[in-house]
Amino acid sequence: MKELNRREFVKTASAAAGGLILAPSMLSAKAYIQGDDAIRVGVVGCGGRGTGAAVQALLSGQNVRIVAMADAFRDQLDDSYQKIMAELENNELPADRLAVPEDHKFAGFDGYAKVIPLCDVVILATPPGFRPMHFEAAVKAGKHVFMEKPVAVDSPGVRQVLKAAEEAKKKKLNVVVGLQRHYETVYQRWMEMLHAGAIGDIVTAHVYWNSGGVWVRPRQEGQTEMEYQMRNWYYFNWLCGDHINEQHIHNLDVGNWAKQAYPVKAHGMGGRLVRTGKDHGEIFDHHSVEYEYADGSRMFSQCRHMKDTYYQVTESFQGTNGSAPKPGVIQTPSGFKLMDHDARKDPNPYQVEHDLLFDAVVKGEYRYADAENAAKSTLTAIMGRMATYSGQLIEWDAALNSELSLMPKRYAWDAEPPVLPNKEGFYPVAVPGETKVL
Repeated sequence: MKELNRREFVKTASAAAGGLILAPSMLSAKAYIQGDDAIRVGVVGCGGRGTGAAVQALLSGQNVRIVAMADAFRDQLDDSYQKIMAELENNELPADRLAVPEDHKFAGFDGYAKVIPLCDVVILATPPGFRPMHFEAAVKAGKHVFMEKPVAVDSPGVRQVLKAAEEAKKKKLNVVVGLQRHYETVYQRWMEMLHAGAIGDIVTAHVYWNSGGVWVRPRQEGQTEMEYQMRNWYYFNWLCGDHINEQHIHNLDVGNWAKQAYPVKAHGMGGRLVRTGKDHGEIFDHHSVEYEYADGSRMFSQCRHMKDTYYQVTESFQGTNGSAPKPGVIQTPSGFKLMDHDARKDPNPYQVEHDLLFDAVVKGEYRYADAENAAKSTLTAIMGRMATYSGQLIEWDAALNSELSLMPKRYAWDAEPPVLPNKEGFYPVAVPGETKVL
């Protein structure tokens, strides 16, 4: 994990969502001003992203203490604890900001339920298949939430998050989701111009996450199938939802943000061409999807995991009166630039998310309700996966209302995951024209 230096972060005063609604039932700012009380933070999911989010919470400038941690694997929890402690030292923060005694460290599938009662704000950063149940539990317990994207891997999970999001609004619980482009200055200003009509009506969008892929963790002797899949969660749909969901959601979400809408249908193609080994689970290595919005406009989507290929992670828009060829740039049909934002001095959006969330909690203000949009952008990605896996035209309502669950019936190390390898060790892979997705 890269060193995070608090002095390098530039604070931002702009709120990323709506006006401020005072919430008398929330944590009172007065308690933090007059007393020694800290904002108690629990971390559920102690991988790289959970560790990073915990450090960013500690660097938010507020009186934050990490008081409880949970992960399926104790070794991962211990590694995270050591990394957080090192970052406290690097940033000259008191060691007691990481106040997690042994009896507040929880390993196993049920650790989240033990962390949530101990904190005021919970960080949810497990593999996304667990997000709906964890988010629902946090909201039920009345906790503010930072959760990573995507927020589900299937339609029942999306509906579960949408229902919990409504409850969070009623309780005035701040919810920030790690679609950090919403908290990034260049994207905020870009969207302001696009929504003001700088390029006219948006007719087409092109969104990409084409990269070399991610890690593989070899199977270890003595592992159960459940442990193997949990260690290699990226390659199994019940945990990850495929890389169109886990990574490409960022770009699909930007497309929806620009359109201020969600697509009504999608079709596309994809498959496994390069990443075909036993250690690559069941997911595709490329997807290409054409989404259609209600006004007839299109979003053309690509995502690819192939080593030594052209890297492209970006978005562009074309309108009736100009174009936005990359984030921060808007130009007329003749090529004259109406906007050319230099993002090099912009504040780190990963840090801004936490600065704003914890500022709202301390002040007792209700500002952030990211979960609904995150759920719908997650469904956008899932709809794309449905289209590429099946080869069929997938409509929004059919995708949203699908009863097909990818999740296990039981969570335990000796339980069988929803997908199993054959006798040669290969996992079943979707076949367009044959695979049923609804």
